[in-house]
Amino acid sequence: MKAFKVQTVYHAAYKHVPLVEFNMVEGVRNNVFGTWHTAEAAIAAGVEQFVLISTDKAVRPTNVMGTTKRLSELVLQGLASRADVSTRFCMVRFGNVLGSSGSVVPLFKRQIAEGGPITVTHPEITRYFMTIPEVAQLVIQAGTVGTSGSVFVLDMGEPVRIVDLARKMIHLSGLEVRDAENPHGDIEIAFSGLRPGEKLYEELLIGDNVVECAHPRICQAQEAFLPWAEMSALLDALDDACQNFRIDELRVLLLSAPCGYAPTEDGVNDLLWLHR
Repeated sequence: MKAFKVQTVYHAAYKHVPLVEFNMVEGVRNNVFGTWHTAEAAIAAGVEQFVLISTDKAVRPTNVMGTTKRLSELVLQGLASRADVSTRFCMVRFGNVLGSSGSVVPLFKRQIAEGGPITVTHPEITRYFMTIPEVAQLVIQAGTVGTSGSVFVLDMGEPVRIVDLARKMIHLSGLEVRDAENPHGDIEIAFSGLRPGEKLYEELLIGDNVVECAHPRICQAQEAFLPWAEMSALLDALDDACQNFRIDELRVLLLSAPCGYAPTEDGVNDLLWLHR
């Protein structure tokens, strides 16, 4: 950052729900502590602004990934409140990006090419979608407005039912859906069940307190955050639990943190913990 006189840092992290759900320590290490250490490096290097690429899954999270992303937002909001920090921090929260790594679109394309079935977790599951150019433009624009510590939400339009997206992709491929009504169709849609930590509907705002921005597709969320002293104490506790691989304690800390974490199931999904 110093050598190249970096002015703006765009920082993301792990975004894959099952990956983090099954590897809790690494999820916390990368998403929370990775964000914190990168932000501190940016402060030390005199970086002008730091933009966190957040997610709609950070809103009332039902999984560890969403909770760690909400914690990373709180880290940056805490840093922004420090008197000794001149780097401007902001967070941009949005949903799924069409065609990105891990997106359902490349997966569905591959499944169609292989003759199916297309796998959808639940018939009613919905998600927000944007294209890569849309997201890139709005993230850059959001990074130029508001005060340090701001959380921005991108207008992603109406949520899309994943099963409708699957049907549309089958038809756009010149094929037909095979189901009870059309047993001689080409591609079947199979429902595999919700994955651990996955919820049917995503949200973009924790509350209804939002402020309009100059750009019509960007709004600013007004949400509570922790002062840096309290955030620092929480980070110390998280670090201790991670260092000593106390997954049960780590889960309690995530549940008690001000993130609204409400898991969809009881117990821990971490693979190493389950097979210790």
